[in-house]
Amino acid sequence: MAGETSVSTETKTTCPYCGVGCGVIARIDDAGVVSVKGDPDHPANFGRLCSKGSALAETIDLDGRVLYPQIGGQRASWDEALDLVASRFSETIAQHGPDSVAFYISGQLLTEDYYVANKLMKGFVGSANIDTNSRLCMSSSVAGHRRAFGADTVPGVYEDIELADLVILTGSNLAWCHPVIYQRLAAAKAARPGMKVVVIDPRRTMTADIADLHLAIRPDGDVALFMGLLAHLAGTAAIDRNYVDTHTNGFEEAFTAASALGIAELMELTGLPSMQLRQFFRLFEQTERVVTCYSQGVNQSSCGTDKVNAIINCHLATGRIGRAGMGPFSLTGQPNAMGGREVGGLAHMLAAHMTIENPDDRDRVQRFWRSPDIARKPGLKAVDMFRAVADGRIKALWIMATNPAVSMPDADTVAAAIAACPFVVVSDVLQETDTTKYAHILLPSLGWGEKDGTVTNSERRISRQRAFLNHPGEAKADWWQMAEVGRRMGFEDAFSFPSAADIFAEHAALSAFENGGSRDFDIGAYAETSTPVYDAMTPFQWPQPEHTTAQVTRFFGDGGFFHADGKARFVAVSVPTSGRTSADFPFTLNTGRIRDQWHTMTRTGKSARLSAHIAEPFAEIHPGDAMEIGVASAALVEIESPYGKAVVRALVTDRQARGSLFVPMHWNDQFAAKARIDAVVAPITDPFSGQPASKNVAIAARPLQVASYGFAVSAAKPQGLDTAYWALAKAEGGWRLELAFDAAPENWTQWCRTHLGIPGHIEPLGYADAQSGDLRLAFFDGDRLLAAFFLARQPVGVARNWAIEQLAVQHTEMAKRFAVVAGRPDAGRIDPGATVCSCFSVGVNQIVAAVHGGCHSVEAVGRELNAGTNCGSCRAEIRGIIDGCLAAAAE
Repeated sequence: MAGETSVSTETKTTCPYCGVGCGVIARIDDAGVVSVKGDPDHPANFGRLCSKGSALAETIDLDGRVLYPQIGGQRASWDEALDLVASRFSETIAQHGPDSVAFYISGQLLTEDYYVANKLMKGFVGSANIDTNSRLCMSSSVAGHRRAFGADTVPGVYEDIELADLVILTGSNLAWCHPVIYQRLAAAKAARPGMKVVVIDPRRTMTADIADLHLAIRPDGDVALFMGLLAHLAGTAAIDRNYVDTHTNGFEEAFTAASALGIAELMELTGLPSMQLRQFFRLFEQTERVVTCYSQGVNQSSCGTDKVNAIINCHLATGRIGRAGMGPFSLTGQPNAMGGREVGGLAHMLAAHMTIENPDDRDRVQRFWRSPDIARKPGLKAVDMFRAVADGRIKALWIMATNPAVSMPDADTVAAAIAACPFVVVSDVLQETDTTKYAHILLPSLGWGEKDGTVTNSERRISRQRAFLNHPGEAKADWWQMAEVGRRMGFEDAFSFPSAADIFAEHAALSAFENGGSRDFDIGAYAETSTPVYDAMTPFQWPQPEHTTAQVTRFFGDGGFFHADGKARFVAVSVPTSGRTSADFPFTLNTGRIRDQWHTMTRTGKSARLSAHIAEPFAEIHPGDAMEIGVASAALVEIESPYGKAVVRALVTDRQARGSLFVPMHWNDQFAAKARIDAVVAPITDPFSGQPASKNVAIAARPLQVASYGFAVSAAKPQGLDTAYWALAKAEGGWRLELAFDAAPENWTQWCRTHLGIPGHIEPLGYADAQSGDLRLAFFDGDRLLAAFFLARQPVGVARNWAIEQLAVQHTEMAKRFAVVAGRPDAGRIDPGATVCSCFSVGVNQIVAAVHGGCHSVEAVGRELNAGTNCGSCRAEIRGIIDGCLAAAAE
């Protein structure tokens, strides 16, 4: 009615993607439509969001959700499912002992979920066979912190990155993997042009766009690089002798090991010229305010822990730690990897940063929990856990909020192990993943926007995730599922949690129990947290002991380490002994993330906007290597190791170093035919952390020989695909599909009917050219395009984004229909081209047109098209397009 005002509700919550921990405001309008924006009051992001965070509202539909418990694929009640889980776990423990069962959990869980899982397994089952997918991304940091500091302590805060005069980004594609931190860094550099940025990465990633110095290091050359830096520093005034003597042990041993490497050996091990080595060493030497940020490129290595300690050694030696604008800084990969570490989610840890190997810690935790038994030795780390599943030592397995059949190294063997396990429980939000198909019992969990709890980001800041959506179907919180199983296993009193607030209060109380400053993790101020206080909680950093208030805290500026003597430890590290390539496997595979997808795409794969930037799996390969093995640009390349194979699209680029290939880790059997790249990754791990080496994998690469290539857009989701290659992506109004065929079917029209959902009475408009091998078919129902299919002997040259747009266009004129068949727009219309800016759906051709129209800076393009003005992740790409256009115009 006229005069009525719109009613909406807003909820402050936290983004569920990377470890930046951005604050989000979710708004539901009076029509029930959800929108999201950055929270300007959250100290992690101050209102910024990346492309993934901006698209959160596009990923919360119920399509594909598991909505009720299932036993053997059949619907069951919660009581039936939970009783069966409890009885099978109890029976297995009684027959084979506590170590015959295991939990594999996730950095996607909330701290409250993590806490209950850890308490149940370590304190009441009596085994430490609980590990997390954080083992795959951050456990080398944990091990390095514990060796150096005596505890898993992140010394600094995000503000340090902005205050530093030198920021070193090693093993971190910050622009794509932690975009909001990248934008904070970029803004600081713009405000203080004298700030220097060094990027250490074998690839010239988009992060290198901001670098004053890019060190294209050899895989696993980081240990040698920072050993060389330490040896260099020891001969300069940069060494803080007072700090070293007062607050550390082991400097001489670390220096002796580091000084054994001469410049020639450093050049060989790092692949860097002496001039670059000396330039980097002098920058570190002459700059007091230095922050070294590192992420998966450091951690995901068979020498990851030594890399971490080699970095920390340099900061300890110079006393550049724990003060404003200086320190080593581990950037966590998942939204709650830190929260999981705090509650002991890793197999070798106890809750509240206590340790299994310490009998006093075990006694303390057991008394606090009043548990009948407590794990007395570390459990099996992730890779070893699935080996134990494979060989039958583990007979009952509960997998929560993760997809190990895709994300674990040697993924085919892991999938086979899960398939053969006598009893598998999976808690997830989706009905169909590569892992849920092996579940004997599938339990429906709450997703982002539905669940309630806390997460901890990379700077030790605890924030609330708040529910703003109704619980769908019969889905339940993960902590509730585990607590109910604990109760049914006979531990009623220990798992009678009324709410997430009660769990958090117990977690906080344990952190303070018999602490008195002896442990770094202490949030005792929240030990009496009530539900109203929990609901109103604002972000805060730990530590916050009892009777204190929230404040920004750094560690170790004045010593105060957590070894028994209060001193830090220098660690004498050693370089890897040999490479991994061979005559049969001559290339090095490096896996990682891309800008707009997350983990195994169970969430981001729902967003058409996020899939528009990069819609299929790919391998970055240097032009020289591509020529050597006969792989053409946009052709298909087969990647093989002794463990498995994958097929992806070739992206030929000189941003990639010779001898190496980069392949994203996201694609799975739901979105592509043969792109589970972790099936290729060897199960080689770091000896200290147990973290797999996903950045240095010996492989062979060769062209995939196919008879023809295809591309299709379809209003209906393609079904039953069984071709030499296919890759599926959500698109506006439908789906996009890349294809390759070994041989032609008998009838292409019938193939489209079968796989693209075309009704039998719909006849195609199109043509076939037997000489060229080209085939074009378009299916219309009235003026609506149902599907278009394009075939060629080479990768199909079609204006893809324009073709996708045709799914939402009325085709009343025959000329428009023929344009669809041609695969390109009519004269006068601009094909947007491949998406560059996902936030505003701006394509490369639009940016080129803007440059030709006089927009010669990223800012000018932003004013014209909005591209690059939201999360900023695409600014480096925009700058590259501008530079390319201007260079071409100058020739």
